[in-house]
Amino acid sequence: MLQRIHRPGILSLALGLPAPSLFPSAGLADAAARVMAEEPLALQYRPTLEPLRRQVVALMALRGVTCVPEQVFLTAGGQQGMSLLTRLLLDPGGTVLLEDRVYSGFQQVLDPFQPKRLTVPTHPETGIDVDAVRAVLEKGERPALLYTMSDGHNPLGVSMPLASRQRLVALAREHQLPIIEDDAYGLLQYEPGTLPALRGLEDRWVYYVGSFSKVLAPALRVGWVVVPEAMVGRLATVKEASDIDTTTFAQRVVLAFLESGALPAHLEQLRAGYRERRDTLVAALERHLAPHGARWTKPACGMFVWVEFPDRVDTTALLGRALEEVQVAFLPGQAFSVVGGRSASHGLRLNFSHAEPAVIEEAVARLGRVLARG
Repeated sequence: MLQRIHRPGILSLALGLPAPSLFPSAGLADAAARVMAEEPLALQYRPTLEPLRRQVVALMALRGVTCVPEQVFLTAGGQQGMSLLTRLLLDPGGTVLLEDRVYSGFQQVLDPFQPKRLTVPTHPETGIDVDAVRAVLEKGERPALLYTMSDGHNPLGVSMPLASRQRLVALAREHQLPIIEDDAYGLLQYEPGTLPALRGLEDRWVYYVGSFSKVLAPALRVGWVVVPEAMVGRLATVKEASDIDTTTFAQRVVLAFLESGALPAHLEQLRAGYRERRDTLVAALERHLAPHGARWTKPACGMFVWVEFPDRVDTTALLGRALEEVQVAFLPGQAFSVVGGRSASHGLRLNFSHAEPAVIEEAVARLGRVLARG
């Protein structure tokens, strides 16, 4: 997809990329300069940073999570956090529980284990079907883990209602089911009334994955997990075998940026910028895609809008036409279906964070023209 959408003239609403214009470039440059000036060994192999773990603890409070530095483990981005946790929880050929539309990167994490994938429905307005989770567990299945996103779901954009969060963590406690909570977008909230992350409701069976990729810059590759303290040593062993001390310089740059006090204002700027882009996309959908039977839900968090069409529209085929006829890219729903599933073949995911508002409007208008041609 990266190769296809970088062809000249392609208008892309496909990948979950932040807006380059909203990177805190000057602040990160200042932070890097301070690190280089004040830490002579900043480029050497180094242990992970206790001060950065303390900063993460403060950040977690914004997500309704109480933790201590000893429960925070630093990673090379959220993707590594998910990978390390899966390596600890899942045996080859084991069983996992997933929503039927799920972040494709987590399926890539699972692929080497060749697990049995159990699925439950998920809904663009309410998220994971908790009753279906209960039914799976009451049948006697014992998944090694459940993977989910409580806010800004990728690809659906949905945030779980509080009652669903409470019921899901109650099931985790009752059945001793580890939940990997991917909270990559939890700090990108656009409406009042933020709900606590699942980890804020359950600190034994919810393993939280966070990242600075979407709120600072992806290339830093700095993330973290929050887990019971007893797991940290095991995570350290697995990580050291994988990469020794990856991203320790970037961790110091992130720490210097956070210590400068610049993050709150930067988050407000991000939220304002992405809120404008989200609203531009939703308005464009109403003008250009609603006449063709499209349905969607306005997300309160994250970077994506999920669009569903009548059954006659196959969005994988639509992507091929959109690229060739009007030079527009998106991700078809089938990219997020669990292996062998077809539940998402009439849906597509649109990203609103990366493109400027004028590009968003034009891309959706072009997509509407393709649909009008039948």
